[in-house]
Amino acid sequence: MRTRELAVSGAFEFTPEVHADRRGMFVSPLQEEAFLAAVGRPFPVAQTNHSRSACGVLRGVHFTTAPPGQAKYVHCARGRALDVVVDLRLGSPTFGARDTVEMDEGTCRAAYYPEGVGHAFLALEDDTVMSYLVSTGYRAERELALDPLDKELALPWPAGIDFVLSDRDRAAPGLAQATAQGLLPRYADCARV
Repeated sequence: MRTRELAVSGAFEFTPEVHADRRGMFVSPLQEEAFLAAVGRPFPVAQTNHSRSACGVLRGVHFTTAPPGQAKYVHCARGRALDVVVDLRLGSPTFGARDTVEMDEGTCRAAYYPEGVGHAFLALEDDTVMSYLVSTGYRAERELALDPLDKELALPWPAGIDFVLSDRDRAAPGLAQATAQGLLPRYADCARV
């Protein structure tokens, strides 16, 4: 398993070895030993989530109030996606930093995102399936979103794509508005998790 630290503090990319033969392939996208070596603590799985998206579907930027926050371990089980993380934690040494992980079913690359960061992805092929392991269960009142096309966030979406967004994501506030409304998590609260 190869590990790469991302530009957002506490976020990592994991690239497992893919074993392929005439039967197909086998891969372990999450390996505890590599995860512990990178992150320094185990990943508690409280829930698994699965989404299927058409090409051009843009989901996010989503984050969860902290505490308790929600860490995510994400990989692309089918298709291809551009996965994006942005540091929304007020007081974080990397506040505002962002990074991307190109995910597809061939490499089975995965990413870990700690509590308090924003997560989004763009499906680059039809029937793209993203699989998430999350550290806390879903609670609608704790789920927040930012406008993924906000010019202040300046996320690196490819040009020439007709984005398909949910009504929730289309109506989400930009970074400045969310900051003014006190919606962003504090780094100190996320670090205590």
